[in-house]
Parts: sequence; structure tokens; C-alpha cells
Amino acid sequence: MSQLSEVIILDSLKQIIDPDLRKDIVTLGFVRDVVINDGDVSFRIVLTTPACPVKDQMQEQAQQIVSGLEGVSSVNVTMDSEVPQGRGIANNVAIPGVKNIIAVSSGKGGVGKSTVAVNLAVALAQDGAKVGIMDADVYGPNIPLMLGTGYDQPEIENGQLKPIEAYGVKMISMAVLVPPDKPMILRGPMLHGVIRQFLTDVNWGELDYLIVDMPPGTGDVQLSLAQLVPVQGAVLVTTPQEVSLADVRRAVKMFETVNVPVLGVVENMSYFIAPDTGTRYEIFGKGGGEKLAAEYGLNMLGQIPLGLEVREGGDQGKPVVVSAPDSPQTQALKKAAEEVARQVSIEAMKPELVILTRAK
Repeated sequence: MSQLSEVIILDSLKQIIDPDLRKDIVTLGFVRDVVINDGDVSFRIVLTTPACPVKDQMQEQAQQIVSGLEGVSSVNVTMDSEVPQGRGIANNVAIPGVKNIIAVSSGKGGVGKSTVAVNLAVALAQDGAKVGIMDADVYGPNIPLMLGTGYDQPEIENGQLKPIEAYGVKMISMAVLVPPDKPMILRGPMLHGVIRQFLTDVNWGELDYLIVDMPPGTGDVQLSLAQLVPVQGAVLVTTPQEVSLADVRRAVKMFETVNVPVLGVVENMSYFIAPDTGTRYEIFGKGGGEKLAAEYGLNMLGQIPLGLEVREGGDQGKPVVVSAPDSPQTQALKKAAEEVARQVSIEAMKPELVILTRAK
């Protein structure tokens, strides 16, 4: 009779393959802290995102596999997460404590980019991630309104701004530094300075994800961000109609030029379901986001339906993922947040996957 050992347990768990990284969880280093006490076995599985959609399935599979081993009387599997550090790009200096920077961008205004950014940030925080949001839309900064934080100025600690917190998300915005009725008149070099300040003069602390709400278009802020820090990836927000898609195509090319991977496309205002009849209407057209994703080989991260709940939540300072947790809009946004987290993990693990492949 073979004696139960850590080697035997780890070897059995190699049957479990991560569907995104396409390697077994042992080779990827996800299985930690194996303890054997007579026939009682316990271990942790540490995934790359707290928003992993297959977490429960993986836990059940591990439980069944190890329970079937000779000499095992009980199994305790703890699921945990540890978001990987994003890859450095060029000579850009990372922000201490911030693992991944995600730019949320659009080719044009009016597509709900800020709404998507806020709800993605809050949804990731609800899943257990440490999240911050930087309002880089300096000409129209409205993240404080959407998060309901008001326009009180942030405190200063040890020479750095302390972010304002709401719904588990740390936030900084030009709107809390400048009176709300004062126009933002900034030129390129000044914009660069503002972005640098938001990145280096704010005490973000430990963050898994820093969401950056970009201004619409392909201008100075996008270029400044790409030059100053390693951006892990960009999320492009569009609506289904062609005029929006044309502008997003320019954004795709711009991010390619500055070597920022595009994580995928979120199609906002995809459709409307009449509450009285349940009839579905494609008010702004159909399939535009999918067409764009297919055209450039991008991931379709989510299709967010129109709904009064989204507008009301934004106006009241209560994001829809908080104010209407059972709504179709919330379900779509939470799924999009999971997809964003997945793509960030895949990007972050790419160098490790190359090393693993070469070692075979």
C-alpha cells in the first residue's frame, strides 16, 4: 500500500486545467500549503483573480480527486486569490503597490464610458479585489458624482493625497481638486503634469486593479498615461451604431501604437427590453461591438442593456451594481468585470506561460 504524500496529492491535482491559461494548476503554482494529518488533507488553491467564474467548479473537482486517493479520510480545499503583478512595459515606472492599471476608453463621448468604468470598479471590489479608480477625464470629471462622494477635497498624508473611498473603491478626480463650476482649461504639457500627479502624488496603497477613466478620443491624456506607467490593458467602450464604431477603430490603432494591449470591447446600450411587454428593441443597431471585436481579433467582454436603473444610479451616486443588484444591467456588468479580470490575468501570466512552455 502506497503511503499518502504531498507528491501523490500534487500529482493527482495535475488533472485540473485552468481554462484560460491552459496549464494544470500544479504547474502554474496555484496549489499551496498542503497539509497531511493521518488521512485528513487540506490545501489552498490560489487563483489569479477573485472574480474567477470557475472557482466553485475547480474546488469541487479538487475535492473529488483527492477524496478518491487511497488513505484519504477527509479533504478541506480553501479557495483563495492573488492577482498577479502586471508586466512592465519599456522604461515606465510602476506605481508602488499597484499591480495592474486598466484604461477604460472610448473613441467618442456619450457612450457611457464613465458609467461602465465605475461599475466595473465596484463590481471587482464586490468580488473581493482591491480597486482604485482614477478620473483622468479632466475636461468632464464626473466620477465623484457617480460614486456619491461629493466634491470635498481629499486629505493630505505625508505629502501625498489620500484617495476618497466609496463602495470599497479608492478614487481621485480633478473634480475634487477644482471647484465644480470652474472650467478645465488645460493644454498638453499641463495634462501630462496632472496625470503624473494622479499617479505619483496619490497614496493608492495596495491595489489589485487601478481603473483609469480616460477622456473620449485619442489625445494627450492617453499618450501621457502610456508614457508614464505600464498599462496592463485597455477596455474599449462603444455603442452598436457605426458612428461610434468608427471612432473606436481609431482608439484600437492608438493603443497598438503605444504598445498597450486591448483587453476587449464592452458594448453599452446594446438593447432595450420593454418592462411592460418584455419585447427587445435594438435602438442603436445590432451586432456592432461583435463586428468590431471580430474585425480586430478582440474579446467581446460584455453587452450592457439600456435601463433606467443605470441612469438613476449614476445620478444618485449609487452605481447600478449596488442599487439594482438583480437587474439585467448589473448581471451584464458583473460578467464584464469577470471577463476583464480574466484577460488581465492572462496578460500578466504570459511571460510565465512562455517559460513553462520552453521548459517542457
